[in-house]
Amino acid sequence: MNDQPPTRSLGPATPLRLRRVGIDTYRENVAYLHRDCALYRAEGFQALAKVEVSANGRRILASLNVVDDGCIVGLDELGLSEDAFAQLGVDNGHPASISQAEPPGSIPALHRKIAGERLAREDFQAIVRDIAEHRYSKIELTAFVVACNQGELDREEVYFLSDAMARVGRQLDWHEHPVVDKHCIGGIPGNRTSMLVVPIVAAHGMLCPKTSSRAITSPAGTADTMEVLANVELPFERLEEIVREHRGCLAWGGTSELSPADDVLIAVERPLSIDSPGQMVASILSKKLAAGSTHLLLDIPVGPTAKVRSMPEAQRLRKLFEYVAGRMGLVIDVVISDGRQPVGRGIGPVLEARDVMAVLHNEPAAPNDLRQKALRLAGRVLEFDPDVRGGDGFAIAREILDSGRALAKMRAIMQAQGARAFDPQRPPLAPLSFEIGAERSAVVSAIDNLQLARIARLAGAPKVQGAGVELLRKLGEPVQAGEPLYRVYAAYPADLEFARQACTRHSGFSLGTADEVTPLFVEF
Repeated sequence: MNDQPPTRSLGPATPLRLRRVGIDTYRENVAYLHRDCALYRAEGFQALAKVEVSANGRRILASLNVVDDGCIVGLDELGLSEDAFAQLGVDNGHPASISQAEPPGSIPALHRKIAGERLAREDFQAIVRDIAEHRYSKIELTAFVVACNQGELDREEVYFLSDAMARVGRQLDWHEHPVVDKHCIGGIPGNRTSMLVVPIVAAHGMLCPKTSSRAITSPAGTADTMEVLANVELPFERLEEIVREHRGCLAWGGTSELSPADDVLIAVERPLSIDSPGQMVASILSKKLAAGSTHLLLDIPVGPTAKVRSMPEAQRLRKLFEYVAGRMGLVIDVVISDGRQPVGRGIGPVLEARDVMAVLHNEPAAPNDLRQKALRLAGRVLEFDPDVRGGDGFAIAREILDSGRALAKMRAIMQAQGARAFDPQRPPLAPLSFEIGAERSAVVSAIDNLQLARIARLAGAPKVQGAGVELLRKLGEPVQAGEPLYRVYAAYPADLEFARQACTRHSGFSLGTADEVTPLFVEF
């Protein structure tokens, strides 16, 4: 720490110089002032207050942090976190001004929601606008997320929230019909069907602008896995060119400014592990509508350790999605799929990318469950095409995959996004590993999605791309005592030990007899 007393004093009118503070505050704009800065004293700023920062004709809102260390910011400097600094688009040392920000106008509506009241359309519009403009503090954002979770929004409120989120930010119009997309509500490790559906559908000629998320509480999101193969953080203008030329993309949605309030809310939901039905529907549908999609295939996996654990719960969620999508003018087809276990063999970016490429190459050893599920989903998307008869989609999707057209399309999309070297035969797996063996000879009767996802995250995924879990046995398969059930990869000894301890407490596998295998209650 710098304990030397400050040697300079500024008058309140003295402009401050911007300083880029190398701190990743994850989607929260943070400003830093020295406690002995004359402007801080004169204006009566308070720590964690919302402030307005202006420079070079641009303006952002930020939360204020007060520091005592001159190594972070000097007396005549205004520090900004990485995201905040990037938004202003200026160089270090550029003059800037800072002032108190006006309180969000939607705070009374927030207080009513905290009290359990039902909000009107105008209330949600005001709240979402203030969230997108970063007018809410982290505490206020948390209060909104928790209030919506505990007081579960009714279906009208879910529509109001979804519509408000879609209308704030960029809204795309591709000037053609249909524009299709596929989305899974998540919760199933290794479920990388989107990376197969998109090239199949794009090879057919349908427009499929797939912007995906990074992992929130999982070991990998679609964007994390695609990043093993190609760049996913691209300017929107470049993504638009790729979609128009290749009929599809697989990119991270954080750079596209679609439903920006959703990105802010996710930053709060992530550490709280909150994913309520209403907020899930609003998050998914607002992004799809803002992206210009006209038709959406939605996958709801059901299983004992999936997000949705029973058919009645799945049917209720389906009806909510159908109601809100219908009000928003979005055609939706909801399928309920097998969520009893991970899909494919890999959990973690590199392992999942290996599975995807094995299916695209039509390798005999490719995971068949991933192949079959992707074909069924792609077939349903293809049936959005008015020239495809109902029931014919699966056969068309299979022909596109078997012929190599899907692989060619995937390679073209990867090349356009900036392909990265990746050898599926020798994937860059993390160097440390251990195996978990069966305690007795039996049949795999159940697999815990949540525990395996947790083990993969403890091993380092998705931050370490090569970390994760490789499944060596699946549901219903026999195993002999001592034979491995799965292998864990990690890059660092500490991560390996964390994962090993978690495996010791609960391996995630249950062994029994064939008639004890978790039953399947799904549509396909």
